[in-house]
Amino acid sequence: MSEDASSYPPIEPTTFDLIVVGTGVPESVISAAASATGKTVLHVDPNPFYGSHFASLPLHQLSSFLNSHSTSPPSAASTGHDYTPVALTRRSLYSDIEISSYSPEIIGEEHSRKFSIDLCGPRVLFCADKSIDLMLRSGCSQYVEFKSIDASFVYEENDKKLMSVPDSRAAIFKDKSLGLTEKNQLMRFFKLVQQHLAGSDDGGGVTSKISAEDLESPFVEFLKKMRLPPKIKSIILYAIAMADYDQENMEVCEQVLKTKDGIDRLALYNASVGRFSNALGALIYPIYGQGELPQGFCRRAAVKGCIHVLRMPVIALLMDKCTGHYKGVRLSSGQDLFSQQLVLDPSYIVSLLFASSPPEPLKESLKVSDTRDVKWKLARGICITGSSLRPDTSNLLVVYPPRSLYPEQVTPIRALQISSDLAVCPSGMFVLYFSALCKDGNEGKRLLHAAMDALLALPESERPESGTAVQNEVAAEVKPTILWKALYIQELTVDQFESISTTPIPDGDLNYNNLLDATLKLFQKMYPHDEVFPETASPENPEDDDNEFSLES
Repeated sequence: MSEDASSYPPIEPTTFDLIVVGTGVPESVISAAASATGKTVLHVDPNPFYGSHFASLPLHQLSSFLNSHSTSPPSAASTGHDYTPVALTRRSLYSDIEISSYSPEIIGEEHSRKFSIDLCGPRVLFCADKSIDLMLRSGCSQYVEFKSIDASFVYEENDKKLMSVPDSRAAIFKDKSLGLTEKNQLMRFFKLVQQHLAGSDDGGGVTSKISAEDLESPFVEFLKKMRLPPKIKSIILYAIAMADYDQENMEVCEQVLKTKDGIDRLALYNASVGRFSNALGALIYPIYGQGELPQGFCRRAAVKGCIHVLRMPVIALLMDKCTGHYKGVRLSSGQDLFSQQLVLDPSYIVSLLFASSPPEPLKESLKVSDTRDVKWKLARGICITGSSLRPDTSNLLVVYPPRSLYPEQVTPIRALQISSDLAVCPSGMFVLYFSALCKDGNEGKRLLHAAMDALLALPESERPESGTAVQNEVAAEVKPTILWKALYIQELTVDQFESISTTPIPDGDLNYNNLLDATLKLFQKMYPHDEVFPETASPENPEDDDNEFSLES
């Protein structure tokens, strides 16, 4: 990369309002938002592609990115008259990487480019969530197209099969896996939630609002109070409200979901169903993969004057000798550039290795002020198969609730199957993404293997010889066969420095809401007087925005 960078002509101008390093979703949103307010922005990335940790990559590029994403601190010895260079290094966010190809004749090097694999999967967008609104408001939506996720399912521990998630009154009535009593209980619960959100009465003049006491109580306790059976509770908690930990075991539950937050998540799900007339349910996915989102924001930034340079590592920060404040960056090409503000992607860390003791203001400025989410990591898995989990459904979400696979499973596992109609793989193939929060690599691998084994099969040549031939034959017939798979553990820690802005790391959520909240909070901290993507839609016709959103049937 540095050889590529050294051949670049010098960047002009040499001074900007903002320099952004990395082209992931958070960095690209900040770049587009700053450009929209008229600021001069330089946006660089050491990679030869857009997206950083949110990219969608061909198979060979995905493997090399996971395995080589770390660098040693480069030399940044020469100093300016009034600044000190401080070396930047990139840490790897990924560990415990396992990549296996079981069908090289089908998935060989020559077919690698036909895949577009998400680094941060599984991830979808809710039709009514903040990312959609932000894309519409920024104008980024004109660069990205979406398709519906056809259906959602919960893995049922007793029957060892997939149970559909009913997302509307019509779906509840049609669902054959629910008995009449369960359907009535679910309908009554959804009706209460809708009346609470609308502040309407129950038809007898009594306002159906959930009490303040109930709203502050754990959501699982409220569902028990509503006398919902375990199967329905599991669907609501883990497949609609997307709770992250075992809500029924307070000894292991790291984050209790309160009723008020659970109701908000149900409201998001409910508002997403039917927002776009040609969307089948609540969830959508970008054609060509999640990497289209950061590219869309980068294109929007470019329209507003932002300069983008790929294959350009930043090797050092330039810090004021007297005050210790940030002044600029040094590129691997050797050029020094200056800006008022700097944003770094979360893989960058500052190397405080000096030949002599650094000035006190500089030490204070580069002191780590916060380290987030130290305790947990994220296990991610990717499988390529030649058939669908459901013969009648191509694009689908599966949630494995806690304890549905084995007693010690304390976090849910999410899986997303994407087909070739979303242009991410060759025709007739499917890409499955898995993720689960974990304490370490061993626990993460156990979670992923259990989830994969429940629904997928290894090729016959790779299967253990235990079990009868008949059992193996039945398993192979029922389960799709894995052609290729990757497992890796992603860090969730981010060092925050006193004087340097670092963007949020890809989280374990299914959507981008929390990530965008943190990104927009960072933007407003940097530019407290600027509006994020000022509204341009006609106030008389706000629905015109939705019509501009590109969703294929």
